[in-house]
Amino acid sequence: MVGSRYGLPSRTSTAAASRVDFEGNVDTMFKESKDQQKQFHSVRVSDANLGFGERAFAAAGAAFVSAIIVNPLDVAKTRLQAQAAGVPYQGLCDVACPEPNEMLSELRSSTPRIRSVLGTKTVCPPECNQYKGTLDVLYKVIRQEGFWRLWRGTTASLALAMPTVGIYMPCYDIFRNWMEDFTTQNAPNLTPYVPLVAGSIARSLACISCYPVELARTRMQAFRESQAGVKPPGVWGTLNRVIDPVKNKTPLQNLQNYRLLWTGLGAQLARDVPFSAICWSTLEPIRRRILGLVGDEPTAASVLGANFSAGFIAGSLAAAATCPLDVAKTRRQIEKDPTRALMMTTRKTLLEIWRDGGMKGLFMGVVPRVGRAGPSVGIVVSSYEVVKYFLHYRHLTTQ
Repeated sequence: MVGSRYGLPSRTSTAAASRVDFEGNVDTMFKESKDQQKQFHSVRVSDANLGFGERAFAAAGAAFVSAIIVNPLDVAKTRLQAQAAGVPYQGLCDVACPEPNEMLSELRSSTPRIRSVLGTKTVCPPECNQYKGTLDVLYKVIRQEGFWRLWRGTTASLALAMPTVGIYMPCYDIFRNWMEDFTTQNAPNLTPYVPLVAGSIARSLACISCYPVELARTRMQAFRESQAGVKPPGVWGTLNRVIDPVKNKTPLQNLQNYRLLWTGLGAQLARDVPFSAICWSTLEPIRRRILGLVGDEPTAASVLGANFSAGFIAGSLAAAATCPLDVAKTRRQIEKDPTRALMMTTRKTLLEIWRDGGMKGLFMGVVPRVGRAGPSVGIVVSSYEVVKYFLHYRHLTTQ
């Protein structure tokens, strides 16, 4: 038995080395340390020779695909949260409630519809002018505003996602690689916490840089255009509406009022930093475990599968855990009173949400949020890693 321990192959897994060391072989501690370092670097095989520009290109392409696919769920989540904050959605029953026979109506419904005195138009009960859930939002948006309204705010999503993810993912990669190299050599006990710290820093940089577009996207998705036939404003038009009520004659005062474009930034950071910390600290161990099962030379299919699976699980868990902060962020961003918007804080907003709706209010829109975040993180991370994988092998063939 002792001789077999000394004859361990060089590719002995960390788990095997740990078992041998537990039995008392001190020499294998060095092998375990080397195996850990090899494990950290093996999952980064596609990082070699890639510059920031190539990483940003890979991330932007992944964000483009993700933003288009999951935008309808983002619209549903924002409408439900805006409704809970008091945004009225009148006329939701204009299509859903046709003019039925009054007697049949009373037989079929416990809450009978009432005839209007001014005509024959059916008046629906107040609760009918509300969204009742994710599928109800999608159904009513399609019936009343058109199928393509589910992609309302997509231009803002693309304008936001491509630069945001283009900053976020490469910065995370660079910070993670540098921190892992440093901690592996100097403080191995801190290495498991590297994804948490790197993700938090990278997300903060991306969030602060592109926040006004995030504000525009939330407002574009939350509000319906009240006048029929009028094209809703785009990103710049939405941002101008934020500033218009407080515009002054002096340029200095106008410059100060531009801080409204960062209304709710604190709530955004309060949501995104924990989201990134939870997401990456969950994603990295799952991804490494899956990639460790396929051997030292991962293929494009294994990179895609491992990253999508890990991203889906991590994104779903992080989205569910940070849903109350997402509700607070939405409520702060849709506030139309400039004075109140500047006075609101994340803590006050959370207390207000709790007072209005309790636990249900804090987790309003959690279903579409989780349904959006899981696939979104999976798509972004897997697409990003696959593009990096091919760029890496392109570098190898040109050398």
